[in-house]
Amino acid sequence: MSNSSTSLVIQNALLAAKLARKAGNRLSVHGISLTEYLVMDYLDQCSQEVSRIELAEYLGMSASGVTRLLLPMEKNGVVEKVQNPRDARQSQVRLSNTGKTLYKDASTSFGHIAADLTSVLSEPQKGKAIELLSRLV
Repeated sequence: MSNSSTSLVIQNALLAAKLARKAGNRLSVHGISLTEYLVMDYLDQCSQEVSRIELAEYLGMSASGVTRLLLPMEKNGVVEKVQNPRDARQSQVRLSNTGKTLYKDASTSFGHIAADLTSVLSEPQKGKAIELLSRLV
C-alpha cells in the first residue's frame, strides 16, 4: 500500500539517483565524482580542517566509507590530512591548494550542471523546494 509519505520518499530517492548520475557524468571531465565534489564543497564551506566523522555525518556515510573515499583524494593531492592537536588519534582533512584549484574549476561546471538540471523551475519554485527538502533532513 502506497501513501503520500511513501511516494515522497520514493520520488526523492529516484530524483537523487538521477541527478547524481547526470551530475557525476559531467563532473567526470574534471576526474572527480559527485561525492568527491560534495566533499570538496563541504571542506571549502568550512574553511578549516574537518574530522572524518563530521564529514561522514554530512554525507550520510559511515566513517569507514569516508576513509575509503578520501584515500585516493589524498593520494592525488586533493585533500590533506591534518593531525588534531588535542587528540592525536583523530585525523582531520582539509582541501589542499591543488584541491582548491580543482574545486574552483569544478564549481564552474557544477553551476552550469545545476542550472541545466533545474531549468524547468522558476526561482520561487526552487526556493520552495529548498525550503521543503531542508525540513526533511
